[in-house]
Amino acid sequence: MSMLDGKVCLVTGAGQGLGQATCKVLSEAGATVVAADIRGEAAQRTAQLLERPGGRAVTLDVSQDRQAAQVIDEIVADLGGIDVLVNNAGVDKTVPVEELSFEDWDRIMAVNLRGPFVMSKLALRQMKSQGGGHIVNIVSTAAKRAWANAAAYHASKWGLLGLSHALHVEGRPHKVKVTAVIAGGMRTPFLLDRFPDLDPNVLQDPKNVADTVRFVLTQPAETVVPEVMVLPMRESSWP
Repeated sequence: MSMLDGKVCLVTGAGQGLGQATCKVLSEAGATVVAADIRGEAAQRTAQLLERPGGRAVTLDVSQDRQAAQVIDEIVADLGGIDVLVNNAGVDKTVPVEELSFEDWDRIMAVNLRGPFVMSKLALRQMKSQGGGHIVNIVSTAAKRAWANAAAYHASKWGLLGLSHALHVEGRPHKVKVTAVIAGGMRTPFLLDRFPDLDPNVLQDPKNVADTVRFVLTQPAETVVPEVMVLPMRESSWP
C-alpha cells in the first residue's frame, strides 16, 4: 500500500506541464487528486488522464482569496479534508524592467507569490484542524540565480522560497510539513513557448520533478524535507 493511498491532493496550475505531470504521478501513487487551473477546460483534460477514480477538476484563480476559500471548502465537504497542497501555478513575462508594465508586475506577483500565500493560509488552517498535512511549493532556480528580462519572476520566486521556509517553521508544531521544490528547466509549454530556440535536450522531463514531489510526500512522519533542488544534467550555469 502506498503512503499516498486515499490522500486528498490539490494541485494548482494543473492544466499542463509540471502541474499535469504531478497530478498523474500522485494519482498513480493512490492519491485522490483535485486538478485546479484558471482554465477550467485544461483542468478537466488533466482530470480525465488520472489513474485513480474520484479525482476532479476545478476552475481556480489562486490570487482570488474568496474563490480559493470556496474551492477549499468544497474539497473538504466533498472529500473529507485536504492532505496535500501543491502550489504550482505560475506566470511570467519576458521583457526588460523598463518594458515591464506595472500591471504585468502586479499580475506576476499575484499568481506566483500572493497565490501560494492565499492557498497555504487556507490549507494550513484545515490541515491543523485535521492533525497534519503537507504543502509543496514549486519554486524555481530563479530563486537561486538571476538572468535578464525576468525581474518580476525572480522577485516572486525568491519571495516564494522565503515564504516556504517561514511556513515550514510555523507548520512543524502542528504536524504540517512544508517543502520547497526548486525545479530547473523542464520541457514544458511554460518554458518552450516563450523560448522557442531553447534546446529541449538540455531540459528535463517534468515527470522527473513530479517524482520528486512524490518522494518528499512519502517520507516517514518523523521526517520533513524543507528544500530540494532538481536540475537537468545539461542545464547551463550550474557547477
